[in-house]
Amino acid sequence: MGRFTQGFFGYAFALLVCLAGVGLFLLVTPQSRTEHIPRVQYGIDQANAVRAAPYEVVAPRQVPADWVPNSSRLTQDGGVVTWRLGFATGEREHAMVAQSDERPVAGFVNRMTNTDKPGGSRQIDGVTWEERVRPDKNQRSLVRVLPDHAVVVTGTAGWEELSALVRTLTPQPSPQPSPTPVSG
Repeated sequence: MGRFTQGFFGYAFALLVCLAGVGLFLLVTPQSRTEHIPRVQYGIDQANAVRAAPYEVVAPRQVPADWVPNSSRLTQDGGVVTWRLGFATGEREHAMVAQSDERPVAGFVNRMTNTDKPGGSRQIDGVTWEERVRPDKNQRSLVRVLPDHAVVVTGTAGWEELSALVRTLTPQPSPQPSPTPVSG
């Protein structure tokens, strides 16, 4: 036994035992080779945004089948309603639509796009959207400023995927007040 505990043979034997242990560990540990992107249901945030926002909320009608909604956040702070909805796109990039009635509008837009420099414009279904680019963050943004709020579509996705998200955006109808019974 002294032969395996001393010198080069002892070192080689110990290394072999360690490698066998690691191999056994890897063999019995479950491993997944499939991609897992968390999926969120955003219907409640959408309904709450429509109910709370003093502006016309837009939401995706139907995104491409291989897109995964992976984040939704609705905030109401001092009367300001902001809703952010994020997706993993078909190219596995990030795309997000953010809308808010925050004032000043430029502050919201600059924060969402990570830049204050417009870079051009793009016509999408007859509507002009301002383009902004932040190259060091690999971020592209499409901005639309309306009288009472702003909509920003942004992310690491390419212009085509961002434009595809814009094309799905549709105004959401405001909830109708329920009729009150008339007593007589």
